[in-house]
Amino acid sequence: MRIGSRRQGAGALPEASASPGQSPWRPRDPLGPTPSPAPSAAPSPDAVSRTARTAGLVLLTLFLALSCWLALRTSGAGWAYDTTLTPFGSVRRAFAEGGGAGLRRLADGLLPLAPLGVLLPLAGGRLRTAWLPSFAQVVGATTVIATTLEFLRTSWAGQVLNVDDIVLGVIGAALLHLAAVPGGRAMLRARLSAEHAPGGSEPAAPQAPSAPPVPVARHEAPTAARLPVALPGSPLVAAPRPPSLVKAGRG
Repeated sequence: MRIGSRRQGAGALPEASASPGQSPWRPRDPLGPTPSPAPSAAPSPDAVSRTARTAGLVLLTLFLALSCWLALRTSGAGWAYDTTLTPFGSVRRAFAEGGGAGLRRLADGLLPLAPLGVLLPLAGGRLRTAWLPSFAQVVGATTVIATTLEFLRTSWAGQVLNVDDIVLGVIGAALLHLAAVPGGRAMLRARLSAEHAPGGSEPAAPQAPSAPPVPVARHEAPTAARLPVALPGSPLVAAPRPPSLVKAGRG
């Protein structure tokens, strides 16, 4: 009986140790283990932030609404030039009247649609784009918008058709795009690459305060009693015996 009980005890699984007042077995979670939250995806260096793109879309919408309102506004001038279908015909006529009139005509044609050179790429939200495709997209979109606005002026506002408004509007948007967008994209790409590079300018994680060192008692082993060494020519001195040997001799 004892041998069987010993074998049974040797083959049994050890019970889990539990503290007083607690059950040794932990109940299973019916829903399974709680999944750990997925790490947040880092912003891609190929696109601008969502806030900047949203701001670009809002500004582009407001700009187009303002341009349509200005195009549909009725002109209060009592006279106007004839329809101009020759590119830069009105510009040459304005410079023939005087240098100031020619500069005003250039400013009136270049400035109204120039913000499209920046708002269109900003609304697109792409950083890693070659300058030539981006320039072609801006020129094409500005041409469509300028042509639409010019037909709105002639159909609803009673103004005469002037092809220079379309040509100068496209040139203004293209010049502002070449002056601002390629350099701005290069600066943003360099900044995002430096932030996402390993060992870049990311803020260091805060370190937990270290615990103060705990003093540890040092236990030194007892050293044996030093025995005198007899030098040549010196009288011998009896070395003191350890207390344990003295007690043994007395016993």
